[in-house]
Amino acid sequence: MRTDLFTDPLDGLDEALSAVDAFDRALVSGLLRPQPDQAAGLAALATAVAGTPLAAQVAEAADKATAGAAGEDHLVVLAAARTALMGSVHDALTERVTDITGRPRAERSTPGTTADEPGANVLAAARAWLCDLARAGWQGIDHELVAGAAPVVSAMLPDLRLRRQATLLDGFAAELAASCPGATLDRVPVRRWADLWTRALLLTLPGATRTPALSTATGRLLPLGVDVQEHATAVQAQVHAVFEPADGTEPRLLRAAVSAPKPDTVVGAGLWQLLRPRMSLLAAVGEGRAMELDGMPVTDEGDLVWDDERARTGEPADPFGTARVVLATAADPVTAPLDRHPARIAVPVLLEGYTVEGGNDGDGANEGEDGGANEGGGDGRPVFALAGHRLTVDTDRVPAAGPLTPEAVAASGACLGLLRWDAGEFVLQPLAVETTVRKKTTAVHAGAWAGGTTDKAGVRAEKAATDSVAVLRERAGKLLRA
Repeated sequence: MRTDLFTDPLDGLDEALSAVDAFDRALVSGLLRPQPDQAAGLAALATAVAGTPLAAQVAEAADKATAGAAGEDHLVVLAAARTALMGSVHDALTERVTDITGRPRAERSTPGTTADEPGANVLAAARAWLCDLARAGWQGIDHELVAGAAPVVSAMLPDLRLRRQATLLDGFAAELAASCPGATLDRVPVRRWADLWTRALLLTLPGATRTPALSTATGRLLPLGVDVQEHATAVQAQVHAVFEPADGTEPRLLRAAVSAPKPDTVVGAGLWQLLRPRMSLLAAVGEGRAMELDGMPVTDEGDLVWDDERARTGEPADPFGTARVVLATAADPVTAPLDRHPARIAVPVLLEGYTVEGGNDGDGANEGEDGGANEGGGDGRPVFALAGHRLTVDTDRVPAAGPLTPEAVAASGACLGLLRWDAGEFVLQPLAVETTVRKKTTAVHAGAWAGGTTDKAGVRAEKAATDSVAVLRERAGKLLRA
């Protein structure tokens, strides 16, 4: 692994992100009556894409927006330009990750999408609401404006093909509603809301909702770890794994995700109760076993469309053994065009032979070998020092739904995790670590409780979740009978 490339600068990266930030600041006050500093942000976006096929359209859209006369089409063009810039950043970082890991990249082998254009009217309504948001700006939002998303989301939810758009709009609107009125905000999450607005707007365009073309996967799936992402109203578990095709072709990295709505009272290990019945793979992960797949649908981007009927539990498979033997030769998946964003980078890697700085006592420092203080990441997060180079470990992403803790990470000697890009640097999200307990190497996995647990803390959390869900179901039943 080329650890020296963790901190090497990338040509053009700062300039691209600066143009994005300038445009994002223009959205804070809104584009209804732009001020000179907002005009400068729009001009910076147009300048950044000069010389590309988007140049003329973006220049026109920026001029219209500067004059306060931007129509729906102009705002879509500005969103597309921003997405193109973030995509270029993603591509540069992905190339750097390839250089770091030395792994091959898979190639797209099937047509991009199959023809499928659902809900044109409701998507147009969503687009109109998002354009109203851009004109008002984050400081101009109020409950009446934000509430305009509710009927759109309600119209989308019955159509399974629009669930992604509905979930995105619903979550975005909920964040905005919690921040109303915008004029009183002390701090605006500028990059985040611009990301959500841009993605939501482009997903309303013709073609964005088409169903990805699928191939099939037959062979052995070797889980590496589980990434748990939790929101107040939803939870998702994404299993990262190495797939060994039955036909003997080269292994590749695949993902399998399962999501579920959740009440805010279900937390910690209780989350698995919502996810476990939807995917047999979680039980295999908890038991440390492989899965045998037979014709499982898979996208070119490496996402399995999970079907329990096409999978069966296989032999025991140690994730660290898989990583040491197979991971280095497994091809990384390609990325769909609209998913090209630095936040989407999550590449499985195995790190060994490092020393840990900081993160041991919760204050960002612990004692080094010479009795001095190791400062860690400066924000309380540990840092792995490897071959003279340092990599911050994002322990904030360690889920409460498993036995992996920041303390276990700080005491580890090997770490299986996801290499990500965050706040201008590469960071590592731990999925599992190996530690030494009583002179014996012990593995601790974030997804160890996915299939069930006898751990006291996990059992308590699962019982609390059972009680919460039972109460909610009883109340829902009474409402339906009323």
